Amino acid sequence: HVQLVESGGGLVQAGGSLTLSCAASQSVYTRFCMGWFRQVPGKEREGIAVIDVDGTRTYADSVKGRFTISRDNVNNTLYLQVNNLTPEDTAMYYCAAGTFCTGWIRSPPIGRPLYWGQGTQVTV
Repeated sequence: HVQLVESGGGLVQAGGSLTLSCAASQSVYTRFCMGWFRQVPGKEREGIAVIDVDGTRTYADSVKGRFTISRDNVNNTLYLQVNNLTPEDTAMYYCAAGTFCTGWIRSPPIGRPLYWGQGTQVTV
């Protein structure tokens, strides 16, 4: 069983930046594609950034150019650098692991992750 633990969320002013981290309990990044989702109360959880096993990155239009997903395979950590934040970015952010992750970004999404973290709150 894979455990994912997010950190790095917080309160930030509009225009500010944060780095979100997701630590995995085992070596997952060479076996699963990884992604970041976010959710606000009353709305569906949406996929915003994914990174495949081969390193290919895909972003939702709402974050393209402002957010960057990356991973450290040695330390089993996934990152999301979030820049130029706006109040519309306020949400609970979750990391996830699974297969066929590019479908998570689509609208409507295709497929679901196998594993989820508990989330970290970002408030702008």
